[in-house]
Amino acid sequence: RNGLNFTERGFGIRGAVGVPDRGNTAASQLKPGDFDWDHIFGKLGVRWFHTGGIFAALSATTAELTVEAVKAANKHGTIVSYDLNYRPSLWKTIGGLKKAQEVNREIAKYVDVMIGNEEDFTASLGFAVKGAEKLDHIETAAFKAMIETAVKEFPNFKVAATTLRHVHTATKNDWSAILWHDGRFHESKKYPELEILDRVGGGDSFASGLQFGFLEFNDAQKAVDYGAAHGALASTTPGDTSMATRKEVEKTIAGGGARVVR
Repeated sequence: RNGLNFTERGFGIRGAVGVPDRGNTAASQLKPGDFDWDHIFGKLGVRWFHTGGIFAALSATTAELTVEAVKAANKHGTIVSYDLNYRPSLWKTIGGLKKAQEVNREIAKYVDVMIGNEEDFTASLGFAVKGAEKLDHIETAAFKAMIETAVKEFPNFKVAATTLRHVHTATKNDWSAILWHDGRFHESKKYPELEILDRVGGGDSFASGLQFGFLEFNDAQKAVDYGAAHGALASTTPGDTSMATRKEVEKTIAGGGARVVR
């Protein structure tokens, strides 16, 4: 069976609620040895490998498989990106927060591009963010300080990136992103009071937009701008799969309005 994710969108003062149903799925049964990484990264020459904390949390064997995968990608020079995506409901049956940090800190040793929000970095890697106890709004400066601490502990990080979300209500959020690369921070265009139809998938769309920016342009500023714009657009459509085209993303980055297009 495939995994399911039930989501109550939320509205106004009622926050969104997500309930993942991932037990006994085909993906959760995967284990080390199931993939020929030398063929994938060596012979086929895959340029970029992306995975994250949700897959690692599906079972004890998927955690082991994730470690095996990032080590193999590292060996072949494949870029590794990882979205921390901390989900306490998934980790609680396989060791909870302690196990989450143990697994994620091992994986982090082999990651080039680390992605996560303030809760992810705090829970999954153990880095405190000043003000993180109030998760609806984190000061950019405090998050930057945390990232600087993280890249000192994990010097293999070439990029560390996060979305910044200030939740006014479930249907109105301030949205932006920051990205650290080569000793410098890059901030995306800001989307104040972004109207949310369905917030699920915003983080994944940020990650994929960021990856596109690096693969297409090898430019950190473009990467964070594409990521933030793509994530913003994903919040305006139902479901967690992006429906935005490249043209729409580039229009949003350029400040295009919401007038009807015929």
